[in-house]
Amino acid sequence: MSLQFDIGTTGDMAGDVAAIHLVGRIDREAGAVLDQAYAAVAADSASPLVLDFADVDYINSTGIALIVGLLAKARSTKRPLRAVGLTAHYRHIFEITRLSDFIEIVEPAPAEPAPTS
Repeated sequence: MSLQFDIGTTGDMAGDVAAIHLVGRIDREAGAVLDQAYAAVAADSASPLVLDFADVDYINSTGIALIVGLLAKARSTKRPLRAVGLTAHYRHIFEITRLSDFIEIVEPAPAEPAPTS
């Protein structure tokens, strides 16, 4: 599936932040879609931007390069990036490529344990 996205907001301790929920594959076909997604939130303040990878099926090396390009755009406007929903494999890729030095990897809030009887 080619890349698709939804724009929304998510709450954090500083208030609402822009979020891009990515769905599909991040590969050479995804460049225009990532640019469109970023442009849709770029007019907002320099508040953090959350990239939600929970429904991303695949990221190849070209996809990593596209994410680096998105990071460059965000850094040029002093907009922090956060990543949520990364699998352990892609978290590792972000670490070995040092993307995690520039994109904060946020784990989802742990679910509250079910009450015991």
